[in-house]
Amino acid sequence: MRFSKYHALGNDYLVLNPSDYPDWTEPNLEQIRAICHRNYGLGSDGILWGPLPSHRGDFGLRIFNPDGSEAEKSGNGLRIFSRYLWEQKMTAQPEFTIDTSGGLVRSAVNKSDLSVTVQMGRVSFISSEIPIRGDDREVINEPFTILDREFLVCAATIGNPHCVISLPEISPEIALKYGPSLETHSSFPQKTNVQFMQVIDRQNIRIEIWERGAGYTLASGSSSSAAAAVARKLGLVDDQLTVHMPGGALSIKIDLEYEISMSGPVNHVADGQMHPEIFAPKR
Repeated sequence: MRFSKYHALGNDYLVLNPSDYPDWTEPNLEQIRAICHRNYGLGSDGILWGPLPSHRGDFGLRIFNPDGSEAEKSGNGLRIFSRYLWEQKMTAQPEFTIDTSGGLVRSAVNKSDLSVTVQMGRVSFISSEIPIRGDDREVINEPFTILDREFLVCAATIGNPHCVISLPEISPEIALKYGPSLETHSSFPQKTNVQFMQVIDRQNIRIEIWERGAGYTLASGSSSSAAAAVARKLGLVDDQLTVHMPGGALSIKIDLEYEISMSGPVNHVADGQMHPEIFAPKR
């Protein structure tokens, strides 16, 4: 049972190639949780299951969170998967398309430093597309009372749901305290990723992230894309900016239709074999 492990700004994923798992249709919930466990397993923020056949793109990909749920899209995961495809010589071209349940994306590997640029798709702020309950509308600066505090919430989707809150100051403690309640808020029928955002200037923002199905996260490509789009929608930043996270920074470009281009590094951590005892009952 082979695996490859990568991280993108501290957001780590395991790539499992279905051809190495002929007895699996897909990893089940128990297997995902065992593999991703930080103490009993290999440890990761998720599993990239691919490449898979696709009628829409060059490669298909499914993305699983460590709690066993499935993510529609992951910017860091897509950059990692792109480098994996290139290093495994599954493509002779540095540009190709990847089909996810959150939409088709175009990816380009920089051959000089193996960084990756992903055309993430269009950000929408429309409630029915995110989805978020209530009348059809753009969800911009709506009041939400969470625990002991009221926030102004902007909601968005880039193939997966996001909740962005702009604050004068942010910290890991804020994400850890309020992130879980926002993720599971009844307004979000599919739960949501959460970003607490601080605008530094017109070319720079900072975010702290609570990721749906994974918890507090050092970096996230889709979160960076959504937060940058919200900052642009609010008129706080220019169309090219850097998103700073605890794990590092990503470069984001936003066009007039809120199509997002995201660029950043990927690090190859390890290749190895899983032992079957990883799935043994805990004693």
